[in-house]
Amino acid sequence: MKKVIRALILEDNTADADLLVRHLTKSGLSFVSKIIESRKVFEECLDTFLPDIILSDFSLPSFDAVSAFKIIKRKNLNIPFIIISGTIGEENAVMLIKEGVTDYVSKNNYSSLIQKINRALKEAEELVQKEDLIEKLKIQTAALLLANQELELQNAEKEKRAIELVNVNKELLAFNFISSHDLQEPLRKIQVFISIIMDKEMEKMSEAGRNNLKRIHVSATRMRQLIEDLLDFSRVSVVDHPYEINDLSAIIEDVKLELSDTISQKKAVFKVDTLMPAFIRPFQFRQLIYNLISNSLKFSIPERVLEITMQSVILKYDEFKLLNLSNVTQICDYWNFTFKDNGIGFDPQYNQIIFIIFQRLHHREEYSGTGIGLAIVKKIVDNHNGIIIAHGNLNKGVTFNIYIPIME
Repeated sequence: MKKVIRALILEDNTADADLLVRHLTKSGLSFVSKIIESRKVFEECLDTFLPDIILSDFSLPSFDAVSAFKIIKRKNLNIPFIIISGTIGEENAVMLIKEGVTDYVSKNNYSSLIQKINRALKEAEELVQKEDLIEKLKIQTAALLLANQELELQNAEKEKRAIELVNVNKELLAFNFISSHDLQEPLRKIQVFISIIMDKEMEKMSEAGRNNLKRIHVSATRMRQLIEDLLDFSRVSVVDHPYEINDLSAIIEDVKLELSDTISQKKAVFKVDTLMPAFIRPFQFRQLIYNLISNSLKFSIPERVLEITMQSVILKYDEFKLLNLSNVTQICDYWNFTFKDNGIGFDPQYNQIIFIIFQRLHHREEYSGTGIGLAIVKKIVDNHNGIIIAHGNLNKGVTFNIYIPIME
């Protein structure tokens, strides 16, 4: 069910408030609103209305946006704060953004308002998730230190487990560093300033200046994508998601629905053969399926109908060991999931390195991306104690085979 957003509107002009509410309704935002104009009611609403976002006029007869924002900061509340005004002026807007205000919109132009609201809500949600992850990280780190002391006295198998826990801890620490507020906040301000310049100054700039500004915008956008991909990588590094029996059918249909626009544009054809049930972490396998399908869509051949085939079978151990795969330590049957497409593929010499994080086989100008997608796939398979093998052929597509041990 779509979440209903609680919007607290600080506005003394009834006509302006009604116009704002009509615009939000017309944009399709699911929300309830409360319109106020005094400090006392504002402070009360913070405790009773519990707003998800605050939309404030810059100046009111007895109150103003600056005072309201100071109250938010004093209470240490993580509530997006967007100023909507026709008199604020660009200099005041830049000053307030430097102070921490989320964004601003002119009353004369609401066209970007819903986009800025959605972005602000998403960033606020991500901040909450990161704080939860940091708290979990502290707990896991403390537990890890205790475990390491005990593991020094144990056998080789327990020492191996200690190394695995250390690696998980390092990955979580790396994510915490990269996706922390110190990285997200400057990037958000850069994008806000770029938007201000593009809205106000583009016509005054030289052609070279406009080109350079567009390049800055592209780089900032790519940086945001990189942070989001690292967030995905960190999520699959946490291995406490529960296992469930699943045949992937619902997961595949859910991913296809999410990517329906791109699938329609590429005219992709799916062939899903029998899917044998497997004991997996559905949350992580959804990310795996999403990344593999996205990869196929991105690296398709324009003049060729993209065909994606998926199937799974159960291999008895005697059949599995005939594959002569390395790093096999468990004697059991295996669940084998095969994913195949007929896209651009790659030279077989790259069969192993494509799973290395940040590894790219193509220039960024040819194909977008950060080089993290298949590293996430490999991490998910590792979390299931499995093996993934890639077989690429240039201009003939790629086949991924995933083998997950079936434990009693």
